[in-house]
Order: sequence, then structure tokens, then C-alpha cells
Amino acid sequence: MTSCHITEEPIKKIAIFGGTHGNELTGVFLVKHWLENDAEIQRTGLEVKPFITNPRAVKKCTRYIDCDLNRVFDLENLGKKMSEDLPYEVKRAQEINHLFGPKNSEDSYDIIFDLHNTTSNMGCTLILEDSRNDFLIQMFHYIKTSLAPLPCYVYLIEHPSLQYATSRSVAKYPVGIEVGPQPQGVLRADILDQMRKMIKHALDFIYQFNEGKEFPPCAIEVYKIMEKVDYPRNENGEIAAIIHPNLQVDTGNQMTSPGDFIGLRSGEHCTTREPLQMRPTNGQDQDWKPLHPGDPTFVTLDGKTILLGGDCTVYPVFVNEAAYYEKKEAFAKTTKVTLNAKSIRSSFH
Repeated sequence: MTSCHITEEPIKKIAIFGGTHGNELTGVFLVKHWLENDAEIQRTGLEVKPFITNPRAVKKCTRYIDCDLNRVFDLENLGKKMSEDLPYEVKRAQEINHLFGPKNSEDSYDIIFDLHNTTSNMGCTLILEDSRNDFLIQMFHYIKTSLAPLPCYVYLIEHPSLQYATSRSVAKYPVGIEVGPQPQGVLRADILDQMRKMIKHALDFIYQFNEGKEFPPCAIEVYKIMEKVDYPRNENGEIAAIIHPNLQVDTGNQMTSPGDFIGLRSGEHCTTREPLQMRPTNGQDQDWKPLHPGDPTFVTLDGKTILLGGDCTVYPVFVNEAAYYEKKEAFAKTTKVTLNAKSIRSSFH
């Protein structure tokens, strides 16, 4: 780990987005609360602005009105001429870019925290878009350490073709916060408490940084996206298999032994000779757990098991996420890597 020192500009303007997806209620309720009473998110020397990102979708308690707001902050959409036939979320993206940007400019907000829920068993998750950002790696290290022993995972979406144009990307330092599992349109007290703590620790880090605290070199473990995996489909494009119980619940080891399958070849269908046997479980999907080549991944309604292909162990995330059925994504494959950050200190001091 390198011990070089980086001096960063102090943080001044922060936004906290809730309701980017209108049916992910934890962020919606926290932001609405902070709009009425912002005492817990204010820190000396910081401007912290809570903001409902997609108010029409929030009102209808739906993910979006015309298109996914969290996918349209690319320069093409942000530069489109305003007209009546523009999708609502594209118009809203342009409004947000005007309020908190412009994107890629010196005038943009320093940090945007974008609050999300997932139906997947992701626990506390921080989403990172840039593997070379020492400031965010340091912040994520601080949040992870502060939350311990509660696990906090880091999902790195940096990828030449899979990275998408998020609402938070308007800021110089975009931070995605994803907490689950929580059904769409539902609130859970434990999930709300976890998200609230993540924001608290993040703001505490920023305050200490601005006050001149030097953060020494650190390292964090992250899960970097490799590819997205669709559900098996029939000739009509309809889903032909669902997430296999082994990937859906914590069974400890394989649910079945190799002898229970016919034709064990990676990526091919195989049929169990005996009914699937499962030990009692908590029923939660196996996000972040290792998935090995040859492990059961999908199962068809006539009992055929589809195994994971490839030649390396992966770590699935967003397993069986409800919102991703329309995106044709059963889960994303990730690989585990370590990111190092140099020592950082505010240039103000």
C-alpha cells in the first residue's frame, strides 16, 4: 500500500437524493423527514440539501413514470431540447442537472448521496463508480469501519459497457447507497435505521475531513461487476427458468451432490434423480456469496437444473431483484478485488 499523500479541496455542497425510484420508500421517508427537520444531517461548514428526485413516481409509488430516472443522466439526454414529447424523467434529469450541476463542471455539487432499496439480500451496500477515487475509498472505509460488526459491502460498477448514467453522477463525488432486502412500496424499521446510520457516518467523515483530520492510507474489499446474467428464455423471449433454490437460500453446501445430476457439464441443463433436499434456512438470496462453476443457478418448471458455466468463482449481486425483471437481469456477476487509497487531508488546513 502506497503512503503518498493527497491534498483535496474541502467539501462544501452535499445533496441527499430520495425517491429516484418512487417505490423505494426508505430514502423517500428519510428525505421527507429531513426536509421538515434537518438537524441530524447538518454539519458545521457544510450545505446539506435533502431532495425528492422523482416526485411524480413517489406520488404514485412506482419506480418511474416514463423511463428509469437513474439511467438518463448521459450527456445526450441532458442536452436534448426541451419539448412536450420528452419522457418525464428526461425532463426531470435536465432540471436536476440544472439544480445540482451542470455535470462535469466546477459548479456541480461536491457529493450526491442517492438512497435506494433493493428486494435482493444486499444488506448495506455502497456503490462506487470510480476505482481510482481516493476520497471516496477513504469515505467508504470509514463507513464500513463505523458500521462494524454490521457488514457493509462495496459494489464497483466501473465497466466500459455496463456502467450507467446515474442521477448522482451530476456530482463530483457520486455515492450510491443501497439497502435491502425490502419489498417495493414497503418500509422496514431495520432497513431505515441502517440507511440512516450510513448517512450519519458519511457526514461525520466529511466534517472531520473538512476540519483537517488526516486519513492514513487504507484498503477496502470491493465487488467489481463483470457481467449481467439474464434468465433463461424460450423462443418467445419469455422466462423459462427461475433462480435455483441453492442461490436463493443459505444451504451451507450444495443442495445436491454431483451424483444427483445427469450430465454434469457447466452451463448445461441437468435433471435431478431425487427430490431436492434442503435444510431449514432463512430464505434469503445469496448475494455476495461465492458461486462456483458447476453450481446450480436456475431451475425450470419441469425440474431441469442449469449450472453456472465459466471457469472462475463469481459473487452474485442483485439476485432476483424485482425491478430488474424488465431489464432482463437475474443477477450480476462480480469479482472480488482490493482497492487502495492514499492518505488524504483537506487543503484548507
